[in-house]
Amino acid sequence: MLVLGIETSCDETAAAVVEDGRRVLSDVVASQVLVHAEYGGVVPEVASRQHLATVVPVVSRALSEAGVEPRALDGIAVTCGPGLVGPLLVGVEMGKALAYALGRPVVGVNHLAGHLAAVFLDHPGNPAPPPYPHLALLVSGGHTLLLRVDGPGQVKSLGATRDDAAGEAFDKVAKLLGLGYPGGVVIDSLASQGDPESIDFPRPLPGRQDLDFSFSGLKTAVATRIREHGLPEPAQMPDFCASFQAAVVDVLVRKSRRALLREGLRDLLICGGVAANRGLRTALAAAAEEDGFRLFVPTPKLCTDNGAMIAQAGTWALARGERAAWDLSVDPGLPL
Repeated sequence: MLVLGIETSCDETAAAVVEDGRRVLSDVVASQVLVHAEYGGVVPEVASRQHLATVVPVVSRALSEAGVEPRALDGIAVTCGPGLVGPLLVGVEMGKALAYALGRPVVGVNHLAGHLAAVFLDHPGNPAPPPYPHLALLVSGGHTLLLRVDGPGQVKSLGATRDDAAGEAFDKVAKLLGLGYPGGVVIDSLASQGDPESIDFPRPLPGRQDLDFSFSGLKTAVATRIREHGLPEPAQMPDFCASFQAAVVDVLVRKSRRALLREGLRDLLICGGVAANRGLRTALAAAAEEDGFRLFVPTPKLCTDNGAMIAQAGTWALARGERAAWDLSVDPGLPL
């Protein structure tokens, strides 16, 4: 089965061709980072216009690199939510138009289901996938979730953020520090050179035994310190970033360990853009060694938004007999 995946939920136009739900024949991503950098974050209207300009060339290149003629496709999978309305519409309409012209089925894919599927792709650097059931920590710019995954499409939410997502907190703190956009990568790099104990930032929801997250208070604590003490000097920036990152990572690790224990699971998948964070990977690897659970992390290229993960999740959906009608639309708040 050859499936074309199209992903346009935020600021990256992506398309990929995946064979039999595993083999990645092509994976093309057109990033908008430079476009949005001057604004310090994603501007939805600007993102929509960029997707309009790049979606056809990106899809064409994905088919060309895969060596696949459009009529050889067995189906088309497209992200229909959650995400930004304008960008989602560009991808969905592209997918429907192509499917209609080719006489092939189209299926709408939940962006979060795509992240959960990424580890199952046969891709250089990707680990063997975790067995079912397993726990998933999905951390990205828009979501922070703990999920019990019993099979493709069989997901139970155990905990979620009550306000900001972890990735959003990274980007907003980076903006406060004048580190540019996207800020998570810069903070991670600086944190590797700093002392995580130099500043005692608060850990969100202290003492609570649930599995929910909250990062708005931590963001406020950072803003308050900057207001009272000013921006850190360049020599102090690594310590500041390391201390902030440690506060985020500590909470993610603690809640993940608690969820594994409560659910009686021994396998943890971390996915989403923040799963590429080296501090989080290192901390979870240490926890896995201490607690005896197994850790599964997609290669960094598959942690960020891409078309291959959408094609993978779409392949599973098509195999289950799912088909979208021609009135398929988008849902910016689509639940998993």
